[in-house]
Amino acid sequence: MSNPVVILLLTVVFLAMAIALIVFAVRAAQRPRNALVGGGVGPELIERILELKASDQFDQAVFLVRGETGMSHRAAARFVRRLKPPVA
Repeated sequence: MSNPVVILLLTVVFLAMAIALIVFAVRAAQRPRNALVGGGVGPELIERILELKASDQFDQAVFLVRGETGMSHRAAARFVRRLKPPVA
């Protein structure tokens, strides 16, 4: 291969990697934050989660947390398991 062809190929590969990195960064920035870290779980949502958990609807509670916060299934299940009703 001649020098200009190698330079062109390396430039194309570098640009493709830069574009992929930018796309990844934009998608990561648009994802909702984990509710345990960034908030987003209000008292109404906690009440609904506790009601579902108390009525043996754990999966529905996890689904609700995932839908409202954008958490992964694993993080949402951990959140629901650790959530305890307030002590009166």
